[in-house]
Amino acid sequence: QLLLTISEKNELSKSLGMVQKELQEKESETIREISEYQEQLHQAEKDHQAALTEVNQNNEVEIQACQDKMNSLEHFIRSQNMEIERLKSNNEELNNFLKEANQTLGELQKIKVR
Repeated sequence: QLLLTISEKNELSKSLGMVQKELQEKESETIREISEYQEQLHQAEKDHQAALTEVNQNNEVEIQACQDKMNSLEHFIRSQNMEIERLKSNNEELNNFLKEANQTLGELQKIKVR
């Protein structure tokens, strides 16, 4: 009986040793995989940040270009408004001149008829 028990104990110890070794190997493999995934995650975060920075820079350049274009258009509109005001003033002067010329013509025609 004792020999049988000792034999079973030895077999169980051997099995326990094999299971412990297998668990250690699995733990090592899991730790290695976690490390790899953490490195991949870190690299993905770096790539994402770089892409985000590039997009932000491109957006800033585009915003500046739009701002410059808007400023240019505002300047153009102001100059066009000034030109419209100048033309209105010239038109008013010409209308006044035409009115005076018509009055003078009317007076000359009256004098001519007499």
